[in-house]
Amino acid sequence: MRFGTAMTHSVVIIGSGFGGIGMAIRLRQAGVRDVVILEKAGDLGGTWRDNTYPGAACDVPSHLYSFSFERKIDWSRRFPPQAEILEYLRHCAREHGVLEGIRFGTEVTEARFDEDAALWRISTTTGDLAARVLVSACGQLNRPELPPIEGRESFTGQAFHSSRWDHGTDLRGKRVAVIGTGASAVQIVPEIAEAAAELLLFQRSAPYVIDKPDRPYRDWERAALRAVPGLYALSRARIYALFEARALGFIRYPRLMGIMERGFRRHLAEQVADPALRAELVPGYRMGCKRILLSGDYYPALNRPNVRLVTDPIERVTPAGIRTAGGEHEADVIVYATGFRSTEFLSPMKIVGRDGRELNEAWRDGAQAHLGITVSGFPNLFLLYGPYTNLGHNSIIYMLESQFRYVLGCVEALRGAGLDWIDVRPDVQDAFTREMQERMRSTVWEAGCRSWYMTAGGKVVNNWPGYTFAYRRATRRPDPRHFRARRAAAR
Repeated sequence: MRFGTAMTHSVVIIGSGFGGIGMAIRLRQAGVRDVVILEKAGDLGGTWRDNTYPGAACDVPSHLYSFSFERKIDWSRRFPPQAEILEYLRHCAREHGVLEGIRFGTEVTEARFDEDAALWRISTTTGDLAARVLVSACGQLNRPELPPIEGRESFTGQAFHSSRWDHGTDLRGKRVAVIGTGASAVQIVPEIAEAAAELLLFQRSAPYVIDKPDRPYRDWERAALRAVPGLYALSRARIYALFEARALGFIRYPRLMGIMERGFRRHLAEQVADPALRAELVPGYRMGCKRILLSGDYYPALNRPNVRLVTDPIERVTPAGIRTAGGEHEADVIVYATGFRSTEFLSPMKIVGRDGRELNEAWRDGAQAHLGITVSGFPNLFLLYGPYTNLGHNSIIYMLESQFRYVLGCVEALRGAGLDWIDVRPDVQDAFTREMQERMRSTVWEAGCRSWYMTAGGKVVNNWPGYTFAYRRATRRPDPRHFRARRAAAR
């Protein structure tokens, strides 16, 4: 229908990664057909579209890093590579009829709740539209973080962020500087070390890197998955249980991480013979405080004669390279593997709720959302992969599917009860936030390190401090007592 000059839709979703595609599929399966996905890029896929750097792959096994309602039994490897994950998402969108509902090249600049009309009025780079329900599926890892290093713009060579990889830059025979040692870097370094004449890896703090038990699936394994009913589900359940067991060390008993730490040290000793280099690769914080990384070839790459680890603090970028306290390091190419602005969930969009309240202002001390999904003062707005829903130990797809069910319950409540809008009560949201912060104190994420899980003020707002099955139980259905509502007849 049209409301004024803008077309009004039942549901508008922002973003077409796993969250946006999966939510649209579940809505269609529930009979909600008028669903539009707004995507600022020219293709779907979210982080798996953006991160095309050499070696890009997932650190969650493929059987678990997929939707429960769209099985894929022919994964090529135990840990899926980027291109295969992206093609899986494209398949899901085509197979379930949501591809035609995606508006590519459409970036949302502002969404404002019209309380009288009970609509979200959405401004985009391609025009305006309106929605009864607005779902943000932007995720946490979509805005590249470039470090505030002096002189960055002065560099005369090629420079780019890992999530904006310049495939036109030939690294063969070049002096390549990689800044950062996070999840992207441990995949990039082994891939480009063979091509580069020299690779300089600038490390601010060493990560914990454990072995990645990756390998191609054998033909007989894929044949067995096709032939034996329930085998795929059993594999998925086994992986889930193994990963979920690790939550004890993350959320309840951080001292248990000492067991994994001993395994890390054995792995490091086996792969790095040089004691001086090995000492520089031992983190100075408790394992799990920052993201634990998986790789079987990162440490061997650091042993190569053309690879050098630089631990001196960076002072500035110069036209010819990077200057540290130890001197000048010349480079032809700089790769910023420096992560994302993960705590700025909906920025730079302007989101305005009831009484003109802006979301960025409401979140000035850190993002808050009940169950990571609903924000008080912003009716009929639902977040996917919002605050307190990231994981350190299991598959985010499992968390997303829990959120899909909760959002569907809210949409069905709106339709079934004839409501204009529902808005989570502020006391409910505040109680949830207090509980999260109280529980966070016993987790490994507050064991004394700085990480991308934290705001600038040092508050952990990204992670779920509990078991994933507990989150699923908490989101099994929306509780009407948690919401304020307005019936349609009151308009």
